[in-house]
Amino acid sequence: MLIGYARVSKFEQNLDLKTDAFKNIGIEKNFVDQVSGVESEIAHLNELLSFIRKGDTLTVWRLDRLDGT
Repeated sequence: MLIGYARVSKFEQNLDLKTDAFKNIGIEKNFVDQVSGVESEIAHLNELLSFIRKGDTLTVWRLDRLDGT
């Protein structure tokens, strides 16, 4: 399965560019977070880590989005 993850740090930032790009490359399941950098809990990232399985392909908008900070 093709899985996408995107996160923005500020609530006024928009995820449309990221989710549209994921649609264009055929991502089947998106996980997105809109949180400030001071929050320690990234709910959808944790959900993604529980969801993903061997053989899945993860696409991330930016690699630093995976560190949860």
